[in-house]
Amino acid sequence: MKYRHELKHVINYEDTLILRSRLLAVMKPDKNAADGEYRIRSLYFDDLSDSALREKIDGVNIREKFRIRLYNNDTSLIKLEKKSKINGLCAKENCKISQEEAQKIVDGDIGWMEESGRPLCQELYSKMITQGLRPKTIVDYIREPFVFEPGNVRVTIDHHIRTGALCTDFLNPNTLTLAAGDSPIILEVKWDEYLPDIIKDAVTIPGRRVSAFSKYAQCRVYG
Repeated sequence: MKYRHELKHVINYEDTLILRSRLLAVMKPDKNAADGEYRIRSLYFDDLSDSALREKIDGVNIREKFRIRLYNNDTSLIKLEKKSKINGLCAKENCKISQEEAQKIVDGDIGWMEESGRPLCQELYSKMITQGLRPKTIVDYIREPFVFEPGNVRVTIDHHIRTGALCTDFLNPNTLTLAAGDSPIILEVKWDEYLPDIIKDAVTIPGRRVSAFSKYAQCRVYG
């Protein structure tokens, strides 16, 4: 796995207007984003002790989270992902799963994962069996992504964060979601070995500090 740097900042609407103008001047919008943005829906996993949630809140340096993710309700591309974090560096593994397979996981039909031939599916299966990992909650939000080739930099602005509370009906586009409490706007900056000064200057907003904000933790506000 390749680990990357990741910083998050909690910002407001006025900051967003400033950042949008700056970023468009020095970065390119992600080519996969229609009209500059896309909708992300994730289904996060946790165990009966809410270990992923507690480790995030406690600031544990080595932790991981599993999730299933799709974009713009497009069920032709669904990914199982594992996000790992070690001392502030992040890495992500993923594999494609079908709509039928995603629904089976939601329904608790997981036997097929053991023989799937995909290591990430097999790892999730093992941890569902041994650690009691289960689908926990839906996390929805809108993302505005920008890219910059030197340093492999990706900057995103995430807003309208909504939670499925305890609902795990991930593939149903009509699933009721609620605003995740007083959910802020989140600026995320990710890069490999170095962050170019031009990007560092563009994302600097006076008075905004690095945050440990977690969309998953925010979306557990109701349970």
